Amino acid sequence: MRFKGKVVIVTGGSKGIGEGCARVFCREGGLVSILARGPEAGKKLAEELTAQGPGKAIFIPCDVGQHLQLKEAIEKTVQAFGRLDCIINNAGQHPPAMTIDETSIEFMEGLMRLNYISTFAGSRYAVPHLRKTRGTIVNISSMTAVLGQEHSTAYCATKGAQVSLTKSLAIELGREGIRVNAILPSNIDTPLMRDWAATLPDPVSALDRVSAMQVFGRMGTIEEMGEVALFLASDESSFITGQAIEAEGGASLDY
Repeated sequence: MRFKGKVVIVTGGSKGIGEGCARVFCREGGLVSILARGPEAGKKLAEELTAQGPGKAIFIPCDVGQHLQLKEAIEKTVQAFGRLDCIINNAGQHPPAMTIDETSIEFMEGLMRLNYISTFAGSRYAVPHLRKTRGTIVNISSMTAVLGQEHSTAYCATKGAQVSLTKSLAIELGREGIRVNAILPSNIDTPLMRDWAATLPDPVSALDRVSAMQVFGRMGTIEEMGEVALFLASDESSFITGQAIEAEGGASLDY
């Protein structure tokens, strides 16, 4: 019950790492607001988590690429639960491999809006409420922010921007008791990962190769990322801010 009675917003919370965060926080007594575009998956997850308890979950439809929708969803969360203690800026997209020549300016602008501007906007609109609770912001970035990734220049740039935002905002908001941290996952077993593998001639072999990148010989789970997010949102990490936590199973070692 490490988050009992406290309120967290999870963007992109209906699947993948967002789902893992929602499950962990609800299991620890949290009141979880799941923001996502797909109503079917979002409603189903919210109902499941509420039935399991001991926390409670609601679903609010939201396209984080439209910042006013994000603002409205944050306000609806506070109306529903009466407070806000944490926002997890998780929603984002990893596009297929593209060279810089194949990446149009328009595509770059759209990806920046989805992956980074949504993080900025979510933080901005959440801050007035977080001031009241001395809450936390957790940004889900990527190991590619610090390692780079071939033919993923646009994606890496958006993830690097999240890390820079995290560090700068931690300085600005720390004086008000608000902590800001980022999580940099490596390869996590998500529906998106399996969808990618399914596009290849040998999906099983592809997933095996990805698993072998970690020293444990496996990918991370969505709930393992949720546990890291819970740690950063709880009082257990009260002296940690402005950090980019590399939750990567040793994938960067001996790089």
